[in-house]
Amino acid sequence: MLHYIIQILAFQLLFLIVYDVFLKKETFFNWNRVYLLATPILSFILPFIKIHAIQENIPEEYIIQLPELLISGSTTKEILLPEIVLGSPQSFFTFLTAPVVWQYSWYLGVVISALLFVYKIFTIIKLKRTGTKTRVHNFNLVSLPNTNTAFSFFNTIFLGATLSETKKTNILLHEKVHVKEYHSLDLIFFELLRITMWFNPLVYVYQKRVAMLQEYIADAKAISEVNKKEYYQDLLSQIFQTDKISFINTFFNHSLIKNRIVMLRKSKSKKIFQLKYLLLVPVVSIMLVYTSCTQEIEAQNGPSSKDLAEGKSPLMQKIEAVKHQIEIQGNVTPEEEKALKVLALLVNNDGSNKTELPFAKIEKVPVYPGCENQSSEETKKCFMNNIQQAVLKEFNITVADKHNLSGKQKIYVRFKIDNTGKIGSVQARGPHQALEEEAIRVVKSLPKMTPGQQDGVNVGVLFSLPIVFEIKE
Repeated sequence: MLHYIIQILAFQLLFLIVYDVFLKKETFFNWNRVYLLATPILSFILPFIKIHAIQENIPEEYIIQLPELLISGSTTKEILLPEIVLGSPQSFFTFLTAPVVWQYSWYLGVVISALLFVYKIFTIIKLKRTGTKTRVHNFNLVSLPNTNTAFSFFNTIFLGATLSETKKTNILLHEKVHVKEYHSLDLIFFELLRITMWFNPLVYVYQKRVAMLQEYIADAKAISEVNKKEYYQDLLSQIFQTDKISFINTFFNHSLIKNRIVMLRKSKSKKIFQLKYLLLVPVVSIMLVYTSCTQEIEAQNGPSSKDLAEGKSPLMQKIEAVKHQIEIQGNVTPEEEKALKVLALLVNNDGSNKTELPFAKIEKVPVYPGCENQSSEETKKCFMNNIQQAVLKEFNITVADKHNLSGKQKIYVRFKIDNTGKIGSVQARGPHQALEEEAIRVVKSLPKMTPGQQDGVNVGVLFSLPIVFEIKE
């Protein structure tokens, strides 16, 4: 889910950059309106689109995640002062990053945003009740006493009673455009997005861009029916006070007046500039390449609220989500079967070096010397146990003393058993270079093995082995 949200944010940001740089200053207002309404929806859909033609073929190397290996030791340091434990900052951090905390934070934000939305609706209803209502053609006109406010909401136009008749005429022409073009629907759409994605600042940016664009549309159509000079004077004559409601079309928005006048004086854009909208083609293509090549596997239904409440790791949530999707689907396609073969379903439930679940389901996994002539599952377990025992035996724990290391240190080792059975391509990443070098040395000392096979052909198999080096003072 986090990866999906990050993709939405990235896509929306890219769409907004394209709009601000290339499209915002053009007078193709209706095209821009479609762009601002369509691209947020596209950002939600694109992460689900996987074009198989873009995806690379499954390589002949199958990555297998080995279970975490724990190596314990002790240093020769002398402790001069008694240990004082004030509390574990890591525990607090773990609490803050727990899925259940984020889940309830999102719920709280949705509730608060929804209440604010209801309050804004209530404010409009209250204004409508206090004013004098009149039916004019296909819209309602509400005259508000003792104010010079002017705005519209769906098919209702609100006008302050203290406005002059000339101003009322110009404002009505402007606000009638908002009513006819159903501009309130656009703003309500973004208001609903603000409720569900209250944490996303880009939704607020989108809503402001749409509100500004709607004023350009209304001004462009209204000014064709009145004197331009009078219309400018109405905009500049005074600063009007309007209730700050994000989804109403207010005529006197002081922060927008300068931009509206600049756009009114701007010449119409040449039609050749409509080709700028073709920029969407490469932008969307880049997004499709990314979403098609991403290796993250997410089921349609995702992790359940129960999983989140129980604080299960993100990996376990995804594994269970994939399992749930397979149960719903009933079978898998050849492409999905190949993808599943890449996964290594290794779970260490009791903290020991034993595993109860098998490797990724390739036809024949590499065989450790001495593990031959056994069943498939026994061969895999024998392989796992021998790798672990070899590393435990060979790893030099005095490395910690030499470099004054203590506490829990984790090293990630990646290596390959190639199609001849030899160990190669050994890489390590850890908190200290000495630990990385020791891990590489130990893995390289592993014996030659019987290579893995897929479709009757010897293939290289990549392994990832996390080693936890725990030093107790």
